Amino acid sequence: MKAIRRLTVRPVLPDPLRPLSDLARNLRWSWHPETRDLFHSVDPECWTASGGDPVRLLGTVRPARLAELAEDRRFLRRLTAVADDLDHYMTGDRWYQAQSGRLPAAVAYFSPEFGITAALPQYSGGLGILAGDHLKAASDLGVPLVGVGLLYRHGYFRQSLSRDGWQQEHYPVLDPHELPLAPLKERDGTPAHVALALPGGRELRARVWLAQVGRVPLLLLDSDVEENDPGERGVTDRLYGGGSEHRLLQEMLLGIGGVRAVRTYCRLTGHPAPEVFHTNEGHAGFLGLERIAELCDAGSDFGSALEAVRAGTVFTTHTPVPAGIDRFDRELVARHFGPDAELPRIEVERVLRLGMETYPGGEPNLFNMAVMGLRLAQRANGVSVLHGGVSRGMFAGLWPGFDADEVPITSVTNGVHAPTWVAPEVFRLGARQIGVQRAEDALAVGGSDRWDSVADIPDRDIWELRRTLRAQLVEEVRERLRASWRQRGAGTAELGWIDDALDPDVLTIGFARRVPSYKRLTLMLRDRERLTELLLHPERPIQIVVAGKAHPADDGGKRLVQELVRFADDARVRHRIVFLPDYGMAMAQKLYPGCDIWLNNPLRPLEACGTSGMKAALNGCLNLSVLDGWWDEWYQPDFGWAIPTADGAGTDPDRRDAIEADALYDLLEQRITPRFYERGASGLPDRWLEMVRRTLSLLGPKVLAGRMVREYVERLYTPAAEAHRAMDPDSARGLAEWKARVRAAWPGVSVDHVETSAATASAELGTTLALRVRVKLGDLAPEDVEVQAVSGRVDSEDRITDAARTPLKPVGGPDLEGRWAYEGPLALDRTGPFGYTVRVLPAHRLLASGVETGLVAVPSGDLVEAAGLLMR
Repeated sequence: MKAIRRLTVRPVLPDPLRPLSDLARNLRWSWHPETRDLFHSVDPECWTASGGDPVRLLGTVRPARLAELAEDRRFLRRLTAVADDLDHYMTGDRWYQAQSGRLPAAVAYFSPEFGITAALPQYSGGLGILAGDHLKAASDLGVPLVGVGLLYRHGYFRQSLSRDGWQQEHYPVLDPHELPLAPLKERDGTPAHVALALPGGRELRARVWLAQVGRVPLLLLDSDVEENDPGERGVTDRLYGGGSEHRLLQEMLLGIGGVRAVRTYCRLTGHPAPEVFHTNEGHAGFLGLERIAELCDAGSDFGSALEAVRAGTVFTTHTPVPAGIDRFDRELVARHFGPDAELPRIEVERVLRLGMETYPGGEPNLFNMAVMGLRLAQRANGVSVLHGGVSRGMFAGLWPGFDADEVPITSVTNGVHAPTWVAPEVFRLGARQIGVQRAEDALAVGGSDRWDSVADIPDRDIWELRRTLRAQLVEEVRERLRASWRQRGAGTAELGWIDDALDPDVLTIGFARRVPSYKRLTLMLRDRERLTELLLHPERPIQIVVAGKAHPADDGGKRLVQELVRFADDARVRHRIVFLPDYGMAMAQKLYPGCDIWLNNPLRPLEACGTSGMKAALNGCLNLSVLDGWWDEWYQPDFGWAIPTADGAGTDPDRRDAIEADALYDLLEQRITPRFYERGASGLPDRWLEMVRRTLSLLGPKVLAGRMVREYVERLYTPAAEAHRAMDPDSARGLAEWKARVRAAWPGVSVDHVETSAATASAELGTTLALRVRVKLGDLAPEDVEVQAVSGRVDSEDRITDAARTPLKPVGGPDLEGRWAYEGPLALDRTGPFGYTVRVLPAHRLLASGVETGLVAVPSGDLVEAAGLLMR
């Protein structure tokens, strides 16, 4: 019979065991082995049945067992030690507290998804896992971060397969009371809420739940409350579900409601108010509008408030393609803002202008969340060096007149939270070498360029570790494979072959990720006979473990999954290649350490960063990847292999896939499998182990989330906090008025004359020319602008590459024609074709760069011809 109502009955812990509740409610247990070991010892069977979730464990363990533990002195000593360790972790000074300078008092970090642990399934893929790792690393470093997201009652989805290999989606209901969450409460004990106004006088209310991620509070907004109508209750039903209006409401709740939740949390707890707001992708971009509205309520005008908000905002873009950005119909957005809806103090047209694609190639009737994110943030970044370049090109239309390399989008390459992703066996091997505390610091904080101590670990220890991890993966795969086949309808008599699926002594390749078409799940199937020969090679076989979810609405992705599954079902190869459904954090933590090779073959440059290979590398797994994302930046032959890219402009997609698949097979046949199976004098694969050693010692320190968060603090958060402090109401008003004046006067700015001391079109290296320029500034003054010489090598079309920019000094004016004279030296510091030009940019002490306004004046075509601006 089915229950008509569901309740959560919490256990009553004996007084000596009360600290268990605090330990279970702080998600630090998800990356702290001693805490997990303690919970495992409470009841090993219940721990396994709970999926390693302390909250579920404490809800199922027998009262008699709790009473027994309350009298167990050894257990109580362990409990006290672990609880004291958490207290020290939460209150002691860490990296952030040891830094000099005026760091941000707090940073608010907004993301549509967070992958903290499998016990809190609020993620779909890399964006969420990255956000979770960001929070954990911030906690380890002591960065005063507040996370903000949504609580999805169905999460993303659980994946299974039909008998014929078609993806099936399931949406189990998540009860917040059964998750490691606590309701944020007002001082009178009632649940804390935020509310958004909807068209027609309706309201969207959301409860605020708190997940404690080490030192970092994570606020999750939940619209499934009784005060809402059924439609509004479903706003936070599932991650990336529903139509356009559903998504718009989710993103309004995340951005606008999220700021209100942060204000409520700070009011109730005394947490410092954030000086910096970090938008992780465009989904949370509306947070800037709410902050503008706050300042307008305090007396600022819109322009001043916009400048104040921009100063303290950081925007991170994660997509390398326009199709990956949320875009909404202009009228839909207009309906949800203004006098009859949300943010009535702000004119609807002002809201719309922030997100409209008002640049060549844009669609003026669409509201672009990434465009709004960039316009509301003074600092922006991509997530790898390559992706930063791609992003500058993709958004160059917002800064017309500037070369793509000057677009103000930098990059901070993603990292991964090593304590979460490094297998306990790998950690113990390192701790045996340098001690537990140093090993923990190396993984969590980082800071060194090399882990030289890896060189002292004997080859035999590394090889035995790798075989142990591979054997554990084989057992995990067989268990999951058996469960999957039973779900697909197979009987016990059909499953005997699973006992021999995979082999702990065979080279093991992992491929696991989301399944959009650009990640090319089925590239390995391009030549099935050749792949089969590799799988079944008599002396040097390979085996492949594949996992991944296609978006529920992506039938093309589902067909790719089915194609892979059908190949893996073939009785000839099913012991050598498997597809595991329901890829998630729990599976990933077994998969990365157990593989020898991590395969990644996206269409370059469509992988913004990709972090799964980083997690694999930290466990001694070698990467085999297209040079995309982070691998393009850090690849060395010491660390793995690069799949050549056939990305010429004239190569059609089918031919490109064929060329790159052939290159993949060649690498496996000729270089990878021989190296793995080749034995040296010691009986070990010496050359393979040397690559493992170099991966750990040289690549390991680079891929840490601790390194990533330190970069955010030093390069983005601290400058943003300084800009925020400088933007007091008078300064913000002054900057807004100055920008308005400059924009109005800019049509009157021009470069009128350029001359140099060069008498010929050639000169010797090291020569310095005297450059003299006359510019018209119209209604502006010299203090409003900077006049620059831009010089460097030129290509065949006379475009300056690798440009140097030199400010010129005003030396007189205005003359009778209103022209100002500027002079400066021009150093001929490069051989070959050399060119220069001059330009005028707005200049103000509160601008992050001269490019920020998107305004520039350059010589006219006639002037260029007359000035002879090219030297060869």
